[in-house]
Amino acid sequence: MNPLLLDFPTEFCTERLLIRMPRPGDGKAVYMAVKSSIDELRPWMPFAQKEQTEQDIETNIREAHANFLKREDLRLLIFLKDTGEFIASSGLHRIDWAVPKFEIGYWIDKRFSGHGYMTEAVQGIADFAFDKLKARRLEIRCDSKNEKSRAIPERLGFRLEGILQNDHVAVSGDELRDTCIYAKIHR
Repeated sequence: MNPLLLDFPTEFCTERLLIRMPRPGDGKAVYMAVKSSIDELRPWMPFAQKEQTEQDIETNIREAHANFLKREDLRLLIFLKDTGEFIASSGLHRIDWAVPKFEIGYWIDKRFSGHGYMTEAVQGIADFAFDKLKARRLEIRCDSKNEKSRAIPERLGFRLEGILQNDHVAVSGDELRDTCIYAKIHR
């Protein structure tokens, strides 16, 4: 089936969070979160390697909105349900609709870290992928040195399938990194 013909919700909620596709105008909130968290993001995230303007991020948000509608990449923005504050970005990436399988990626504004929001969001996204998108496989890939990122799939019962050694150049560009591959399978 052509993924463009798939109808599924563009937003959903967990106990404390509203999770939805990016919309034009979201760039300012995302920009402020990136700006406040740049030191925590820089060791792990390629997008944090160069300074971006608010306009750059708004452009990226609009591209993500279009990609969501085209079913090419399903970025999801995470907001506190009670206040509407933007707190994190996640999504379902590297999509193979034939399986279907997805990779969950994520980062959080440091001002909201340590409250279980990202674990809650990833669980909600996994439920969404299995229930609404009929996923058969979900992956989470992260740098083996990123302990905070690794803790999330471990808490949620994803299985560490392996560690790819010297898999990528670290975002710093000065060393090779090992990549952990966690997966959850739905039969």
